[in-house]
Amino acid sequence: MAFHPKMAVLVVPLAAAMLLSTGCASTIAKISVDGMKPIMVDMRTATNRNPDVAMVRDAMPAMLIQMDGFIRVSPENRYLLVSAAEANLAYAFLFVEDKDRRRARELYAKAREYALRNLKTNKTFRQALEQDDLQVYAKALKTIHKRDIAALYMATNSWLQWINLSHGDNPDVLKDLPRVEAMMDRLLELDDTFYYGGVHALMGVYAISRPEMFGGRPDEAQAQFQEAFEISESKFLLWHFLYAKYYAVQTRDRELFVTTLNRIIETPDDILPDQAFVNAAVKLKAKDLLQRVDEYFRERTPAVN
Repeated sequence: MAFHPKMAVLVVPLAAAMLLSTGCASTIAKISVDGMKPIMVDMRTATNRNPDVAMVRDAMPAMLIQMDGFIRVSPENRYLLVSAAEANLAYAFLFVEDKDRRRARELYAKAREYALRNLKTNKTFRQALEQDDLQVYAKALKTIHKRDIAALYMATNSWLQWINLSHGDNPDVLKDLPRVEAMMDRLLELDDTFYYGGVHALMGVYAISRPEMFGGRPDEAQAQFQEAFEISESKFLLWHFLYAKYYAVQTRDRELFVTTLNRIIETPDDILPDQAFVNAAVKLKAKDLLQRVDEYFRERTPAVN
């Protein structure tokens, strides 16, 4: 019988609930949760390989709540923390941000908190995070090693997304950007191929997010996106979606916008089986974004003297 995320949502919490409801000591509960890592790894693999977007989307809220409960039982479980960060980040971006920015902002903040809690098991990093000193912070990032790259990537990504949705209401959050820049630099040093070249896509979005007259760097953004495409062999469609949504829109290139989104939509479903879910979800987002092309590329009305 095939293993699906919904089955895991029902079965795994049941095992934990049986332990807790029978009055077992918290230590035993923690041991039980910590021992579930192989199941959680299989759940993640099954979810990522499942192209049924509706099934995964409907299962994800329960999965997020399940992870919250497990983290309460085992608050320093580093695998749980980074997995919960990744799940909250993905759910916010794929299914919430376009409909409810406030809720997405909360999910990004939660993802960042979980990822930073993972990294803060490193005492040097934890102390630097509490200080308002960028040099100390950048130096502390050097103590984050390749084994911690998943947590660092999720923290960087979710922090950047949170700033993106927050700065309109609270410009003070922009003061966090130098820290995020330092984190991206460390990701480049550790392994720029991690997560299909994800750090290059992040840097591409960051470089193009502002108009050129206000510090945007389109040439750098183009180079970063091309690097992400090369590393991923153009099989991870999320990078192309970000290229259309940010680079093509900011450079006012309607043809590039339309061509890129159509290329995403027409890509074979089995191009990257290990990321079938994300690619399928991105295809749906690409179709929605393409329908809004006139909204993004309205003709600008000339100024009246």
